[in-house]
Amino acid sequence: MPAAQRKPLWLYPNLLSLDAPLVAVAWLYVFATTWRLYIQWEAYLTLGLAVWVIYVADRLLDISMLGDTSGKLEVRHQFHSRHRKVFRIGVAVALLVAVLLVVTKMPMTIYKHLMFGGVMVAGFFGLSMLSTQEGDEVPHAKNVLAGATFAFGTAMTAHMYRPEYGIYDMLTFEFISFAVLCILNISAIDLWQHAAHSPDLEIKASDELALTLPLLLLGGVSLVFAVLAEDQAAAQVFSPRPFYYAILTGSALLYILNRNRSRFSPDALRVLADVALLVPVLVFAAASRE
Repeated sequence: MPAAQRKPLWLYPNLLSLDAPLVAVAWLYVFATTWRLYIQWEAYLTLGLAVWVIYVADRLLDISMLGDTSGKLEVRHQFHSRHRKVFRIGVAVALLVAVLLVVTKMPMTIYKHLMFGGVMVAGFFGLSMLSTQEGDEVPHAKNVLAGATFAFGTAMTAHMYRPEYGIYDMLTFEFISFAVLCILNISAIDLWQHAAHSPDLEIKASDELALTLPLLLLGGVSLVFAVLAEDQAAAQVFSPRPFYYAILTGSALLYILNRNRSRFSPDALRVLADVALLVPVLVFAAASRE
């Protein structure tokens, strides 16, 4: 491969759309441990496959909407465009395997949540098609729905192993804080690109505030909950403190990355934004052992 076309190894998880499934599976472990659930390997595999199918399908949709020759195509879209036949086959196989796992291995409670999840995914693709036509505007509505859908799918995969609880019982601070973190993570890339391309200082300041303020609020609230959380292990009830540490860590890493974004390329920022969601899982695992 020519040197100009050779991609660094650290970029391939993003090019192959493996970054989002990895984050989803890692945070599924966080929810399962926080809620003290035993989750079978089939759930992790099903979630990973479902997230991968959605992300690949979204990128293939962007390609069909923008066209192969569009200057708006990013490196990950160009990669999917060059290998679209392989990705289409992969999507078909992954979707078939995921459906078989849902039908044969998943708890029956999953069917109570699939309809709501399906509506969210359909809404995401609808907004994705609309945002493609909006030019250089930041697709806030799409990012909010994308983050909420990602968080819902991850938490729901753990929540379905709690048959005594309804879907509304999943609306805990753990889920809400994770959803906000996902929304900010997804929005960060668009805000960084929008600010970098705009010569207007007011727009740059607005984009900065749109990311910085929510991160500070999320981090502050997580810190308060972590400090105030009582150790409930003696009562045989899960302790949410490690979860709050993880949310706080993710918020802090995104804030640090935001302040130092000028040092990195757009591709590196995408990868580091995913790392900012994976490192908190390590913090959670360490805090859970204490």
